[in-house]
Amino acid sequence: MLTDRIREITVQAGGKWGISLFDLDRNESWGINEQEHFYSASVIKVPIMIAAFARSQQGEIKLGDQMVLKREDIVGGSGVLQYLTPGTKFSIYDLITLMIIQSDNTATNILIDLLGTKYIQETMEAIGLEKSKFYHKMMTMEVDREGRNTITAQEMTDMLRKLVTGKIISVYACEHMIEIMKKQQIRDSLPVKIPKADDTVIGALPEWELANKTGNVLGIRHDIGIFYVEKRTFIASILTSGLDELESPELIGRVGLEIYHYLKQEN
Repeated sequence: MLTDRIREITVQAGGKWGISLFDLDRNESWGINEQEHFYSASVIKVPIMIAAFARSQQGEIKLGDQMVLKREDIVGGSGVLQYLTPGTKFSIYDLITLMIIQSDNTATNILIDLLGTKYIQETMEAIGLEKSKFYHKMMTMEVDREGRNTITAQEMTDMLRKLVTGKIISVYACEHMIEIMKKQQIRDSLPVKIPKADDTVIGALPEWELANKTGNVLGIRHDIGIFYVEKRTFIASILTSGLDELESPELIGRVGLEIYHYLKQEN
């Protein structure tokens, strides 16, 4: 069984795992430590994206509005904006895209300043994220910050489930957010071991797709995503801490491969 194989991977790997799986077609769920709190790392960027689309839906911003990159916005870590020229303009939609597909920390912080911490917190509560919390920007260490950004595997799966069924903001917004996540460029965890699709037939539908968002800092590695394998849809939130830094992507990749095989067999 899928769950037995995944449990075996986690036991052999050691460390701490938070796993929440949901089979959308069978309406079945399974988890390990799914209610445990983990430091969110960059997975928190998905709720920030949702907050941006929510504010756009309310008419308070337009996704096509232009934002100016300022020198004081620039932070390190992931992303390309830190290497670009201050004064360059980007649409809010482009900043959202960079935040998700490159995990761009500078883009994220610009969006946090635009939306406001309180609004992001209120949006998270509105979509049912009660245990998962947002407090601070990326790559900053404010002395007086209120708390740490945290998530649970269960709530991340619930959030993705609402996205994939069009239950957040609007069906239109959910479609756009999932399409952004499908363009993810950081593919070193859940999808890393899945066989590459045969691209010899031009225009053919992909055998599988994954709309995902990773997150990692020292000692922490996560990947959450929506698997589309032929006619099957499956949600997985994999949170880890305490794994070997070099081995953790491959370990999560083994879980992703097991999910892929399970979905292939069930077709």
